[in-house]
Amino acid sequence: MSGESITVIGGGLAGTEAAWQIARAGIPVTLYEMRPVTQTPAHHSGDLAELVCSNSFGAESLDRASGLLHEELRRLGSIVIQVADKNRVPAGGALAVDRVMFSKELTETIASHPLITLKREEVKTIPSNGVVVLATGPLTANTLARELQKFTGMEYLNFFDAASPIILGESINKDIAFLASRYGRGEAAYLNCPMDREQYLLFWRELCNAQQAELKDFERENATFFEACLPIEELARRGEDTMRFGPLKPVGLVDPRFPHKKYYAVVQLRPEDKEGQLWNMVGFQTNLRWGEQKRVFRLIPGLENAEFVRFGVMHKNIFLNAPKLLLPTLQFKRRHTLFACGQLVGTEGYTAAVAGGWLAGTNAARIMRSLPPLVFPKTTMLGALIDYITTADSRHFQPMPPNFGILPPLDTKIRSKPQRYRAYAHRALSHLEDFISAHGLPLTPPSRVAINP
Repeated sequence: MSGESITVIGGGLAGTEAAWQIARAGIPVTLYEMRPVTQTPAHHSGDLAELVCSNSFGAESLDRASGLLHEELRRLGSIVIQVADKNRVPAGGALAVDRVMFSKELTETIASHPLITLKREEVKTIPSNGVVVLATGPLTANTLARELQKFTGMEYLNFFDAASPIILGESINKDIAFLASRYGRGEAAYLNCPMDREQYLLFWRELCNAQQAELKDFERENATFFEACLPIEELARRGEDTMRFGPLKPVGLVDPRFPHKKYYAVVQLRPEDKEGQLWNMVGFQTNLRWGEQKRVFRLIPGLENAEFVRFGVMHKNIFLNAPKLLLPTLQFKRRHTLFACGQLVGTEGYTAAVAGGWLAGTNAARIMRSLPPLVFPKTTMLGALIDYITTADSRHFQPMPPNFGILPPLDTKIRSKPQRYRAYAHRALSHLEDFISAHGLPLTPPSRVAINP
């Protein structure tokens, strides 16, 4: 695994992006992915960049943190975002993809590149020589995880992540469920299952009392929940109204058939594919037994005859204490030829994983060419996110998604939140283009018209 080729371990979103950027720089790369030879508790296929939770990369608008990061990555030539754009499905104001077509196209694109060698085997040790990018994700195999633990001399932090069920579209009662997007933003892409108070309270009580699946031994130890991805049953147990102020919030959703009717709670479904045959239960990450999921979720109006294509699952995720271990270039402090990226380093969300893969792959290629690695401006979303995970308080470090709160304040205070976020985006994209020009990076033309602060 040494020599003139760079090694990338892990074929998820981050590893796929990293391998592509290395090859884009003209350097041979070997990408190792253990699936389908060795599977994980959450994956279902052997395709690269398989999406195991939601099929959404987050909001698209430039005044949303995820949308800004999408646009930064487009301008940087991200292969993952390029393929996501090609395989998008209707999702209101979000970038959501047909997960099967998305992963298949990325797999074919990577496998056919003349500078990329794709090897389907499990890597059990950290290569001691050469430039290496670790992108093994939150489900790093036990053997390699132990090797990483020895290398870092530290314990992993760990949390639990849960995936939502997917329902067959033809089994949803469209006489009850209605198409709408919140506050009428974007196209009416979400199916909404409305509840009155009596229906909601019945569902809430049954959900609180439903039986959970047994955790595996390796998951039971030191189990904690990551607050941004709580199982729906855990959310329900926090109080009668907790779900109504979270994923079941009815505010801003209007049934066009009954425009003046008010609902007590609403369950939203997002399309999983372009044809609308599969629907994801938004915010319904769960660790309930499969039989219990069927029984309890069929209490939701419109889902009384729901056919579940995939039940929700819960699995253990691990991540490094990045502030202790990594530089803002995503190099390990104790070995500069070793990089890490993706959810393994404590970024949260698909787009953040892609961003880390872009940076780790680009910097791995740069040090192979004897160029200084890049550190992005903190005023960009990519730069702010990487700066956060590598400089946060290591005693309380938790995964961080892209958000405007990690960006430096604007020079001029703006009271209006939408205007302030647009100003953040304007500054970020302006500074990004200056950065690209200063470092001689290839620039992909902007996909949007210019925005005004």
